[in-house]
Amino acid sequence: MRRSLAISFLAAAALLLGLTHAEALCVSADTANLRSGPGTNHEKVWEVYRYMPFKQVASKGPWRRVRDVDGDTYWVHSKLVTSRYKCAVVKSDEANVRTGPGTKYRKARINPAYKYYSYKVLEVRGKWVKVINQYKDVGWIYKQLLWIQ
Repeated sequence: MRRSLAISFLAAAALLLGLTHAEALCVSADTANLRSGPGTNHEKVWEVYRYMPFKQVASKGPWRRVRDVDGDTYWVHSKLVTSRYKCAVVKSDEANVRTGPGTKYRKARINPAYKYYSYKVLEVRGKWVKVINQYKDVGWIYKQLLWIQ
């Protein structure tokens, strides 16, 4: 009884503080400003582009507190992100982009992809991920080189 009461209390406290379960979000706008706090009066810390993935860790009104590939947290307005699809960001310094799911395929026209390049995930086939960038270029990247949300 005490244990279930304690769990209920913690869940209620989390709701009051605006905490939510960690939800995958992607930037759906061409660009999004990441801020130090929940509002336009807070400092703009970083600007990111379409398909940048994040993990939502809290919310306050229309603002979402998000964690990035490096574990840093920011605030972004909910109108600029979506959970309707998965996104990926290159987490290594550089990644080859291929025309198919494997090293036997030639390098794609958009090769190479550098750290923090972001993509929408189209398909996962084994250890390879088919991605598209904001310019509609498509290619395949080795899964271990990506942070997918």
